[in-house]
Amino acid sequence: MKRKIILDVDPGHDDAIAILLAAASDEIELLGITTVAGNQTLAKTTLNARRIATVAGINVPIYAGLSRPLVRDQVIAADIHGSSGLDGPVFPEPKVPVQEEHAVDFIIHTLMESAGDITLVPTGPLTNIAHAFIKQPEVLKKVKEIILMGGAYGLGNVTPAAEFNIFADPEAARVVFHAGVPLTMVGLDLTHQATATPDVLERIKALGTRVGDLVVQLLDFFGSTYQQVYGMPSPPVHDPCTVAKLLDPDVFTTKPAYVDIDIKSDIDYGRTVCDFYGVTGREPNARVAIELDRERFWDLVLRALRRYD
Repeated sequence: MKRKIILDVDPGHDDAIAILLAAASDEIELLGITTVAGNQTLAKTTLNARRIATVAGINVPIYAGLSRPLVRDQVIAADIHGSSGLDGPVFPEPKVPVQEEHAVDFIIHTLMESAGDITLVPTGPLTNIAHAFIKQPEVLKKVKEIILMGGAYGLGNVTPAAEFNIFADPEAARVVFHAGVPLTMVGLDLTHQATATPDVLERIKALGTRVGDLVVQLLDFFGSTYQQVYGMPSPPVHDPCTVAKLLDPDVFTTKPAYVDIDIKSDIDYGRTVCDFYGVTGREPNARVAIELDRERFWDLVLRALRRYD
């Protein structure tokens, strides 16, 4: 049976690959793509979702969501994703429209009308998801699980302590982590293992397809900014790791932990505090991704990309 999902994104180079992976996989029924402000402004992330869907021929409705975090001032990641949020390729004019319904309302009504069999897959700030939970708490009973990209139990990437998606809206993240829904946190400790090394780029380039070439262009730009900002020789593709877990439960291992979000400290604001050893005495509220089977992961991505063109 196909896994029904809503993919909540802020494209973003790695979000683009997550969309391509989800839309091409027979094991997934992609009910909708919802967009949120994060890597760039909402207008740009929504445009980028339309661009990817247009180039790849993805016939999935797109819904624009919230343009600002719940509490904090907005931050974007232009240093990594460029002024458009998806710098690198030249895109044609998008033909895929944006739906009139707000993303939060789409999430709420789709969950409420479901049999409790929908997985939420957020790969950006958790603003839309938190707002849906606040606006209609009854949806909590309807979420099968959440698999999100965000956080870290080690080092952050936007501050020494915090990962970008959580830092961009820590208050929203705290709502989601405390919602009582089965949750898997796919953080930097895991996604930094999903690097697009030269051999991976060669495999994608060898596809010789329009979508394959687009992914190479995306990763070339993404790789250049990761080299400049972090000194990493190959870029990690964070967001597709969430979708890969749905396709192959053994693609990475997890460990249960109580996870809280620091929303009070200056230096640790936005940190995901992971209690693996139970020292707080609190029951685990998440499974935290630990170790990736990198070869298995890239095989899943390549399998999906072959289905385009």
